[in-house]
Amino acid sequence: MLSPAPGDPPVTDESFEKPILELEQKIEELAGLGNPALESEIASLREKLDAVRREVYSQLDPWQKTQVARHPRRPYTLDFVGGLLEDWIELHGDRRFSDDHAIVAGMGRFRGRPVAVVGHQKGRATREKIQRNFGMPRPEGYRKALRVMQMAEKFGRPILTFIDTPGAYPGIDAEERGQAEAIAFNLREMARLRVPVICTVTGEGGSGGALAIGVGNRVNMLEYSVYSVISPEGCASILWRDAAKAPEMAQALRLTAPDLKDLDVIDEIIPEPAGAAHSDPQGTIDAVGQVLERQLGELATLSADELLEDRYQRFRRIGKFTELHA
Repeated sequence: MLSPAPGDPPVTDESFEKPILELEQKIEELAGLGNPALESEIASLREKLDAVRREVYSQLDPWQKTQVARHPRRPYTLDFVGGLLEDWIELHGDRRFSDDHAIVAGMGRFRGRPVAVVGHQKGRATREKIQRNFGMPRPEGYRKALRVMQMAEKFGRPILTFIDTPGAYPGIDAEERGQAEAIAFNLREMARLRVPVICTVTGEGGSGGALAIGVGNRVNMLEYSVYSVISPEGCASILWRDAAKAPEMAQALRLTAPDLKDLDVIDEIIPEPAGAAHSDPQGTIDAVGQVLERQLGELATLSADELLEDRYQRFRRIGKFTELHA
């Protein structure tokens, strides 16, 4: 499903990944020789590769996890749609201005259950990245998303959202068409939806651009995804006018899945395969599917009023604080 295509960007060569990439290259070279005598050596190298992956990814710091969350081989919304849904019909346009390709939205069947899906789509090859605006929606993207979610509510369909964006597009044209208003309107209207809403951060959860489709009864994160009010680079540029301090800011922002689970910002962390989602996209998609099926089953027992109260209470309990007494 996610094999490289002409024009795809190169796989990120972060320093922590070099031992993994070297082993993968060696295995590929030996396998390409087609020599049966090398099968035992290849099998041994694959075992070593699995061990190295587990060791490397168990020790990542927040900045390294940010790089993994941005990896160009991670599954995007349409990959989850292709791996989890049947009878998919994509819907286009916000009925006010245009169709924003940075957001995909539509209807389908998830394991026999009719659902609506809304998510960011970054694109892979250069031409698609430009078409999708690198996964940064304009106001019409959020209005399209809300149009589909309100249609789902009308027909009693649960809503699944997949979050993966650096943030909402900050261009002049987006501001002229009401970017902030579109995001704020989505926040309010999603809070009022009378059907189950499950949101999953699959890569980058960037600021209001992510939160605009992130108001749900359940909010999940993949193990190596990130979710933050601003990118580490942006925060470093504002505070110190030095984007090179991004690794320090990644630590301070507490943007990783374990941090956000501790703060009750999210409900569940979905484990990724050894080597993260880009090493086994289908395994990742299957893991997400299992969690979504279970959560939909839990939410299906709630009435519309109970769903609203459940969503209200999950956002009321976000955050932790400590009182200091003199």
